[in-house]
Amino acid sequence: MKIAFSPCPNDTFIFHAWVHGLIPGAPELDVRYADIDITNGLAASPIGPEIPDVMKISYAALPYVLDKYALLPAGGALGRGCGPLVLTASGTTDPAYLSGRRVAVPSERSTAYMLFRLWAAQNVPGGVGEIVVMPFDQIMPAVRDGLIDAGLVIHEARFTYQNYDLKLMTDLGNWWEEDTGLPIPLGAIIARRDLDAQALAGWARATVEYAWAHPDASRAYVMEHAQEMDPDVAAQHIDLYVNEFSASLGDDGYGAITALLGRAMKEGLVPEFDLSLLRI
Repeated sequence: MKIAFSPCPNDTFIFHAWVHGLIPGAPELDVRYADIDITNGLAASPIGPEIPDVMKISYAALPYVLDKYALLPAGGALGRGCGPLVLTASGTTDPAYLSGRRVAVPSERSTAYMLFRLWAAQNVPGGVGEIVVMPFDQIMPAVRDGLIDAGLVIHEARFTYQNYDLKLMTDLGNWWEEDTGLPIPLGAIIARRDLDAQALAGWARATVEYAWAHPDASRAYVMEHAQEMDPDVAAQHIDLYVNEFSASLGDDGYGAITALLGRAMKEGLVPEFDLSLLRI
């Protein structure tokens, strides 16, 4: 079975056991490591032999692909205190600074960008100027070097942006949680609808539970793919993004997803879709 997920520590930590054949009954995996912008594009492409059967995509991309893919209730990223950040080199915390300016984002179909658009509509007079899509690891250097006025960052950038002399304008996770009281849906695990979603969800849950039960087993695999990340940062990353929702979305998780995508649909940020398709 073909699967695609990012090389980030939370994904490699979660899928280590399944990738290494440690989940009884689970199919052997052919892994493609890819940034979320790439997997979002793969999911939007016509299904074919080169397209992964299972993928980690952004929740913001989900409305575009639910006709072909089912959302699995395990293995993804959703939580509190883990939202994307808006960074600048100027140090201002006034959102008006972004009016007419260039802002780098990791993907136009990322949850980060969806949250940014919802926030900016309320807080940036006249709206931002140009949106520039960049791989997430290139955003902070671009802001530091003055190529971009502000950057929307995700993942381990929460722990490292000070190394680039950047300043926090706003934490979109805090804004969302204060506005709604709900956790933030970030990364979704999807599977082709002609596959057994219940079985896949069970294996995804099992690989999360194995990771928790054997936290040291995946260490070498995680660091092999962590792009020269400091081990302490990798550990912080895992602690933040792998949580109760990784094992099971539950009613709170589904409630958060429905709230975010329902609001985005109402604002015209995503196409209209049947919210009942979110559950398998």
